[in-house]
Amino acid sequence: MAPRRLPTALLLLTLLTGCAGEEGREAPSGPGSVQAGTTPAPLSPSADPTDTAWVQLMIPMDTGAVALLDLAAHRALGPRLRSWAAGLRAAQTSELAALRGLRDRMGLPGTDVHEGHDMPGMVTAHDLAGARAAEGTAFDRLLVTLIHEHLEHSMRVSRSEIAAGGGAAAREQARALVTARGEQLAGLTALRDRDH
Repeated sequence: MAPRRLPTALLLLTLLTGCAGEEGREAPSGPGSVQAGTTPAPLSPSADPTDTAWVQLMIPMDTGAVALLDLAAHRALGPRLRSWAAGLRAAQTSELAALRGLRDRMGLPGTDVHEGHDMPGMVTAHDLAGARAAEGTAFDRLLVTLIHEHLEHSMRVSRSEIAAGGGAAAREQARALVTARGEQLAGLTALRDRDH
């Protein structure tokens, strides 16, 4: 079977952010990957393809991060990490609501076009299973690694949206996300520095 092709706008975002093969992750392949002949989710006639790709990527990225941060409330060993994770969870939940609202205003479907994909910054079902199995400092290390990757890559994707997106509302949301990510990454760095 021929390899599937990513929708053009998503491919642009992926290439701009250098997602493929970075940090030990590979471009999606196998079950759940987008393959040739796949019909992308229908777009609203007014939806810009880059905006669409960004929104449809950011929602599952944030959804996975929130699921991981839910675990941190009960599994994180370090009290500072637990407190920081709770604050980040609240911020990500609010951001997710804004992204879903934007998706709805753009007339996009609520389906997850990235279900089953293993991409940098995406907390996958496999990652969540590993987090549920980890305890103590092993959980804390995994949480920090996965969340750092999520914050870093979602910021890169959002910078690409700012540069290439066609809709003012999507670009504005992307700018807010980039600002938030800078603060969140600084907080995580400070937390790690205090613990070392």
